[in-house]
Amino acid sequence: MRFAALTQNTIGMLALCAGILLFSVQDAIIKGISGDYAVTQAIVIRSLVSLPILLVMVRAEAGLRAIATPNRTALMLRGAIMLVAYTTYYMALPALPLAEAIALFFVSPIFVTLLAGPILGETVGWRSWAAVLVGFGGVLCILQPGSALFEPAALLSLVSAAAYATAMVHARRLGVREPATVMAFYQNAVYLLGALAIASVCALLGLRSAHPALDFLVRPWVMPGLRDFALMAGCGVIAAAAMSLLTQAYKQAEAALVTVFEYTGMIWAPLWGYLFFAEVPKRSTVVGMALIVAAGLYALRAGSVTQGAKAVTD
Repeated sequence: MRFAALTQNTIGMLALCAGILLFSVQDAIIKGISGDYAVTQAIVIRSLVSLPILLVMVRAEAGLRAIATPNRTALMLRGAIMLVAYTTYYMALPALPLAEAIALFFVSPIFVTLLAGPILGETVGWRSWAAVLVGFGGVLCILQPGSALFEPAALLSLVSAAAYATAMVHARRLGVREPATVMAFYQNAVYLLGALAIASVCALLGLRSAHPALDFLVRPWVMPGLRDFALMAGCGVIAAAAMSLLTQAYKQAEAALVTVFEYTGMIWAPLWGYLFFAEVPKRSTVVGMALIVAAGLYALRAGSVTQGAKAVTD
């Protein structure tokens, strides 16, 4: 039994690391096209390309009949939460250095640890709350509120982190009943329909904004060039694989254990930012990243200790 649990956790860890790497490549692509296209256009093209790939994956794992699940309402709700998470995250990319946007997003493991209590029934002790305070210090270090360096778009990364954490914890609950590919299929379907709805509202209202984050949301659609279309379509292939990997990770492994490997994204973000956008992280960003990682690791460790003590008393 212990070996089986270890194997499941290991599979979950590897799946999450692979998914994070793929999504980091997608982040760089989205940032690269964010000055010319609308985020909804990128999401729609990505989702259209992902759709047939996910259908093939669903058929291979569980059969197409699995799509007609009685849990489809819960899956669509989770997809809507993920749409909020990724839309707000993408909106932050044109306004922030890549490393900074991702660093702020990676407070999500701390949120996962805290949400694991009320949603999954796991105990959250004072050590976890202490970790949250340290993580909050890291956020303030990166944000630098009240200074001339503060960028309001950074708050979008925090909204994204909270929404993502909520969706991933729900994935842990749904995962015992739903195949990972079915969950990813519903997530992609909500992305497609939601992005079309947002784009339609923006077009009907004629919304415009000078801020790069809001402009990325409300900008009118334009016909992409072949290279840019290929990049956005490539995001569809990346997303299909990455969504399934991340969903599989939280389905297979314990939420408070596997989420630590979200931090592997901290490796790729500065690398892609430097190679593709000539971005060098500020000292305050590096310090904030270190505090957020330390806080997340401590929160996860504290959660493991608490669960171990509970198991002994039980």
